[in-house]
Amino acid sequence: MRSRTPILAVALAALFAPGLAAAAAKAPAAAKTPAAAKTPALKTTPPPANLKLKAGAAGTVCLDCHVGSFEEVLKKAFVHTPVKSRNCIGCHNPHGSDHGKLLAAQGNDACTSCHAAIVPKEPKSTHKPVAEKGCVTCHDPHASANKFNLVKPARDLCASCHKPVVDAAAKAKFKHRPIEQGGCTACHDPHGSAKGARLLKDDLTALCLGCHDVKKPLIAQKHLNYPVGKARCTSCHDPHGSDKRGMLYNTVHPPVAKGQCVLCHEAAASPNALQTRAAGVQLCRGCHATKLTAMFDKSQLHRPVAEGNCLACHGPHASAQKGLIKGNMVNVCGACHADTIKRQQLSPTKHQPVNEGDCSSCHDPHGSDAPLMFVKSGEVVEMCGTCHDWLKHSSHPMGEKIKDPRNKNLTVQCLSCHRSHGTEYKHMMPYATTSDLCTKCHENFKR
Repeated sequence: MRSRTPILAVALAALFAPGLAAAAAKAPAAAKTPAAAKTPALKTTPPPANLKLKAGAAGTVCLDCHVGSFEEVLKKAFVHTPVKSRNCIGCHNPHGSDHGKLLAAQGNDACTSCHAAIVPKEPKSTHKPVAEKGCVTCHDPHASANKFNLVKPARDLCASCHKPVVDAAAKAKFKHRPIEQGGCTACHDPHGSAKGARLLKDDLTALCLGCHDVKKPLIAQKHLNYPVGKARCTSCHDPHGSDKRGMLYNTVHPPVAKGQCVLCHEAAASPNALQTRAAGVQLCRGCHATKLTAMFDKSQLHRPVAEGNCLACHGPHASAQKGLIKGNMVNVCGACHADTIKRQQLSPTKHQPVNEGDCSSCHDPHGSDAPLMFVKSGEVVEMCGTCHDWLKHSSHPMGEKIKDPRNKNLTVQCLSCHRSHGTEYKHMMPYATTSDLCTKCHENFKR
């Protein structure tokens, strides 16, 4: 005889669902979550009429099976609206799906069915997790102990990807008040921005002027009465905090540190106060003549040096990096050498200097008498040997006396078998296996 238990269970669920909903509505006020900032009401997806679902089948009945895990989920401080309203089919298909976890749509598409306006239509910058369709990288789709259903407290979450920036801001002697009071989202939109780069809520200067009135006497005096309201504040100030008063970057150009802006710029009272007294390298030569002369004596020059474009790599006022480099060397060098940086990023074996943004370990950024602007003018073997103690263990014969069988004009050295910026293969080799590499020279061992 066929069992009636499933039919009875469904009937009971349909019978008691209205009562359970009423009981939930009468829940004590203490169970309410803290009030969030006013946001537009979100629409919830109603059950398709053609499914003819019984009462509670859109979500309440789901808890008959998923009760174990969801009992704790529903107790969390911030519960996703569809979960709170027992509308599981707002995100999931109850029967089957082409997507994981029975989702009604793939990735972010399930989220944007309700949160379509969360990212501007024509953003100037978009947060990488959003661009890569990974809302759940930051948000828990069911519930969380953190506001906005974040998977971690906001600062810890940002630090998951931006740890160096967050750590530096926490350790800074002089801290930026918005970060202390409002966190990263005081200045950045975590999803995308229609107004600024780097997810800034507005154009950089406009964003700073929203809090800092540069016409106030104290601020004007500190800036020697220059019209800094027309400048980019981050050319001198670190927006995340600094160990120097005024939140100047930790490396400051001496004229700036001494308040001698007039050495490079027109006088503050001039109609063109922010204009420099000379263009490009001619301005820099006034202080750095000896260094520039030594650079131009080299047989090979870095293109920005040859073109007299010092600002291609250096900031003129201050920088978080030594030598007034405009930023992390991976980013600065990558502005021109993007293909080289991408090769390293895709390589399974990372070359430490490139990976850590220390291109100048191998290359002189201004000029050199060695090929490829290497820092050492001798053999490549000698330069590589400053980090790799290949002489202390068994090694392939290398040096001036060992000719490369593939090209008699070349000698065997480190770059004969390895590519210093990485390859798609392990150990930075140009071929998939050691045997493929070795038999390019030792053809008699081919199989």
